[in-house]
Amino acid sequence: MPKRIDYYFTLISPWTYLGSARFEDMARRHGAEIRVLPVDYGRIFPVSGGLPLAKRAKQRRDYRLVELARWRAYRAVPLNMHPAHFPTDVRLASGVVIAARSSGQDALKLAHAMMRAVWVEERDLADRATLVDIAKACGLDGASLLAAAERPEADAAFEADTTEAIERGVFGAPAYLYDGEMFWGQDRLEFLDQALAAR
Repeated sequence: MPKRIDYYFTLISPWTYLGSARFEDMARRHGAEIRVLPVDYGRIFPVSGGLPLAKRAKQRRDYRLVELARWRAYRAVPLNMHPAHFPTDVRLASGVVIAARSSGQDALKLAHAMMRAVWVEERDLADRATLVDIAKACGLDGASLLAAAERPEADAAFEADTTEAIERGVFGAPAYLYDGEMFWGQDRLEFLDQALAAR
C-alpha cells in the first residue's frame, strides 16, 4: 500500500506556510501521496475549543509573533509578520485549490503559491484576478479553475472536507494525518518524518 498523508490546513495560516515546502520535500522523499485538504477553521474552532486570532488574549497574540520570528529564522523561510491582506476570506481560494485537486492538477504547488502570496508577496487571496494570476504562474489554467471554484460542487467539497476534519479530531492548522495518527503543527514535521521512515 502506498503511503498517504491527509493534509488539513487553511491558506491563511502562517504556520502552514512555514512548513509547506519542508512538508512537500519530506513526502516526496518518502514516496508519500498527499491528499490536499483546505478546510474551514471558522467551523472547526467553535467545536474544538479554538479561537480566531482577534479573540485571543493579548499575551497569546504577542507570543505568536515571537514564535513566528523564531520559526521563520529556523526554517529559513521569508515571512512578513504583518501582511497587508491578513486576515482575508479564503473560501474562494480554497475552492480553486479543490478544483485543481479534483481535476488531477498540482493542488499542493498551487496551495503553497497562494500562501506565499499572502505571507511574502502582499497579495489578497480574496481577489479573483489575483487567484487567476497565481494559478497561471503555477502553469495552470487560472480562469478555468476559478470558474470551477464558483460552482456548487467545489463549495460542497469544502464543506464535506471540513466535516471530515471535525470528525477526525482536527483542531488546528496544519494537521497531517498519517497511518491513523495526527501530527498537529509544522513543528511536528520531524515526528511525521520519523513515522514515515518507520512504517
